[in-house]
Amino acid sequence: MDMKLKEKFGLLWEKYFKDAEPPIMFYYTDDEGHAGLVKPSLAHRCVIRDLAKVRKGNSFCYNTDSIGCLGGKRYLGFAEKATSEFEDFFASFLSCGIPGQIHGERYKKSPELVKKGLKYWSTFKAPARFIVFKRWEMLEESDNPEVVVFFAQADVLAGLFTLANFDEAEPNGVFAPFCAGCASIVQYPYLEGKSQRPRGVIGMFDISARPFVPRDVLTFSVPMNKFIRMVDNMEESFLITDSWKKVQKRMRFVGH
Repeated sequence: MDMKLKEKFGLLWEKYFKDAEPPIMFYYTDDEGHAGLVKPSLAHRCVIRDLAKVRKGNSFCYNTDSIGCLGGKRYLGFAEKATSEFEDFFASFLSCGIPGQIHGERYKKSPELVKKGLKYWSTFKAPARFIVFKRWEMLEESDNPEVVVFFAQADVLAGLFTLANFDEAEPNGVFAPFCAGCASIVQYPYLEGKSQRPRGVIGMFDISARPFVPRDVLTFSVPMNKFIRMVDNMEESFLITDSWKKVQKRMRFVGH
């Protein structure tokens, strides 16, 4: 981690976003010891629930055995290619279910609609054995963050959204895909970092994961190459204007 960048962002975040919650970040690595490895669990365990502890300053590391959720394994890159049997199950689970067999979340109108949508869903394989999550202040020189994740209230989110679009001519420098909470935080922004025009991702619309974040918080996730541009632009952007100062005055920290 570039420690000068860490310090620069920390000072600017405090200057322009007051005491708003600092971001967390993640990266993939084959090296052990960057954070405590989460122990395997036979029970279902949501990654978003674990990230509440990361937001409080704990650092976590996952491998393929640590994640107690099939969706989490997929969206963090640790799942094998989905079989046709799994896709049938998933299509029913995400829609109306099968009475007496599969619970249906009713996020989509029909299993057929889910299956049509699957062709639009990106997949990727984790590039290393571990994924490490840390809060920004906990970063060390040996860390190599790939995505920065903000848990933000509306005013903070508006600021991040506008800053992400500051140096973009095309109006969609940020997007909000329909996906699981962990996909909006890990999969989509990670893949954006590999694109020619990386964008920010607004997320945490996942109804199943909403109970694990404050009621007025969404996420804004951005790959590191885009984040660095945002930091470099901060002191020539709208953040120095009276318009932002009016918004800034009412910002407050929300606990987890």
